Amino acid sequence: MFQSQRAMFIAASCFLMVWVANSNCPAQKNWPQFMGPYLNGHADSKNLPIEWSEDKNIVWKTAIHDRGWSSPVIWNNQIWMGTAKEDGKQFFAVCVDKQSGKIVHDLLLFEESEPRFCHGMNSYASPTPAIEEGRVYLHFGSYGTACLDSQTGETIWQRRDLPCNHFRGPGSSPMLYKDLLLIHYDGFDLQYVVALNKRTGETVWKTDRDVEYGTDDGDVMKAFCTPIVISINGEEQLISPTSKAVLAYDPQTGKELWRVRFPSFSATARPLFDDGLLYVNTGFGKADLLCIDPTGKGDVTDSHVKWAAKQSVGSKPSSVLANGLIFVVSDGGVAACIDAKTGEYYWSERLGGEFSSSLLYADGKVYFCSHEGKTFVIAAAREFKQQAVNELPGGFMSTPAVSDDALYLRSKTHLYRVENKQ
Repeated sequence: MFQSQRAMFIAASCFLMVWVANSNCPAQKNWPQFMGPYLNGHADSKNLPIEWSEDKNIVWKTAIHDRGWSSPVIWNNQIWMGTAKEDGKQFFAVCVDKQSGKIVHDLLLFEESEPRFCHGMNSYASPTPAIEEGRVYLHFGSYGTACLDSQTGETIWQRRDLPCNHFRGPGSSPMLYKDLLLIHYDGFDLQYVVALNKRTGETVWKTDRDVEYGTDDGDVMKAFCTPIVISINGEEQLISPTSKAVLAYDPQTGKELWRVRFPSFSATARPLFDDGLLYVNTGFGKADLLCIDPTGKGDVTDSHVKWAAKQSVGSKPSSVLANGLIFVVSDGGVAACIDAKTGEYYWSERLGGEFSSSLLYADGKVYFCSHEGKTFVIAAAREFKQQAVNELPGGFMSTPAVSDDALYLRSKTHLYRVENKQ
């Protein structure tokens, strides 16, 4: 009897070990900021869906009122995003239950009697929130920033005294770094970076941009970028693209470390960093992708730019980098694969449609979401291989989020949970 039970126990243990070894166990549950936990559009899941439609692999679909291109952020069982009235007179925070899709909080945070102009391509609620345990940070540019208790929805602090005429609407998302909330204000009239104490909302440092724009036209001075923090030789750098330049600051003090100048304006895409090299999208005018060695000091425009890619680089979508390859898409729907070390193009293919949403990488695949509601799933490889094209109504301006093995796609009208149901 004992030997029989022992044999059954050993067999069960072996089965369990084999099951664990072969199961797709996602490494990340939370998606805390724009472009995810690594700030680069990478998701750890090995079992994201490749195919979906309104009738396939949709777990739930929830209408989100009014208008906002804010991407979803996720912490445990909560999904948060911003939205606003189309006329810019009211700004909201919306929280959705991850399991059921039901709205948990729908909070009016700010009101504005005379909002400034916002371009039809943008929204008054385009910045993506940042979230951590117990707190969520909603940002609507100069219209207001608020820290909320993520469970109760109560406001812990708010700031409405940081001026900036975004002119065509806000776009830069806040970034959590240690005890700081880092925010870009690159407007028509004022251009600066500010670090707030994330616990109190008080200003820790504020650094004005010191950039030669070559014009007094404020439309050329604005930008919409979200920064990243990198570490070089033990020194942390806040990589902060703006119009006409990318600047590196000490993230604790705001002191400038180095800069690279370029002719384009209204930079929007988030930088990428990998294997000691930095990749910066220069923005509108003519978007280039610059590969920069971030080890210099001062103005390193002529000494530290390794290469520049000039085709199929979008002005608005942020790129992704995986396995030494950079994947880009132009605003007009031409996708390309570029060697991260050399800038050599491996392929360039027209997908069709228009793109603002940043790219997502997971398990050897890149997801491209278009204004028309199509998501192209392309192999992250040196040869072009389209694995699927999926379509949902409404169209995409927001960037996807991932939690466990589910995609969270915000269209212009709804939030979807997309997952392999089987």
